[in-house]
Amino acid sequence: MAETKRATKKKIPGRGVDRISPGLKRYVDIVVKTALVEDIGSGDVTTSAIVPSTMKGSCRIVAKERLVVAGLFIAENVFRRLDGSAVFTAGFRDGDRVKKGETIASVSGRLAALLAGERVALNFLQRLSGIATLTAEFVKRAGGRVKILDTRKTTPCLRSLERYAVRAGGGLNHRSGLYDSVLIKDNHIKAAGSVAEAISRVNKKYKGRVLVETEASTVEEAGEAASAGADIIMLDNMTPALIKKALKVIEEGALVEVSGGVTLSNVRSLAATGADFISIGALTHSAPAMDISMEVTAHEGKGSKRG
Repeated sequence: MAETKRATKKKIPGRGVDRISPGLKRYVDIVVKTALVEDIGSGDVTTSAIVPSTMKGSCRIVAKERLVVAGLFIAENVFRRLDGSAVFTAGFRDGDRVKKGETIASVSGRLAALLAGERVALNFLQRLSGIATLTAEFVKRAGGRVKILDTRKTTPCLRSLERYAVRAGGGLNHRSGLYDSVLIKDNHIKAAGSVAEAISRVNKKYKGRVLVETEASTVEEAGEAASAGADIIMLDNMTPALIKKALKVIEEGALVEVSGGVTLSNVRSLAATGADFISIGALTHSAPAMDISMEVTAHEGKGSKRG
């Protein structure tokens, strides 16, 4: 079958969550610093009035619902930035499934730092765990028949983190941005006059240097894209029946991506068509934040006088 031969062709790369790259760590340093400035500003006036600067404390970060966790190393960065001696102990790894009521992580250190960092740490954890959890559900419903991809529909300046969360949920990443892969969309096709002409222009400039993907909104456009030598053909807003027709006219060896209108209700039927990928903007633009809380305990005694 064509889908078997397509599987031997170069695929869209996706990295797992077993390694945090130096580049991502530097990015997190910048994002966390900015988020803390936004939230704390000149100082946490409530905590400074109530909590002695030397008082110690500890906290549990608790899942209030079932979820797939993502962003633990970011939460650790938050607390250690506010208190260099803080001890962060993760009870899970990013990508793990967590049950309601389980402790995701615990932190000990200066109580004032824990309180000041609470909201920023939880915001990252709740947002990224939401993306990972939704992605995991799409992956589950696809049943291993197809790879689930994200899109560029991300929160400005948080794309790297949201893409990381997609990987934590078992999905793969589409192109990083406009610079690392060609994706010819409907407006490009209008500008060029046809799918074939758009691909021809791209090949004249970039042939062999980047993957060339093109959108196809009809079976006829899918066949035109295949004949023109597209590496990946994105079938946009097609029903399962139309997708199957398009697969029959696409040359063996071209990868096929399904996109547009994908929901948890229809992803199983779309996955059963024989396509290679399904890309879903909702993974990052519509994932609900998960319910995660932080329970703090103050440690009275030595070192708790007001500073």
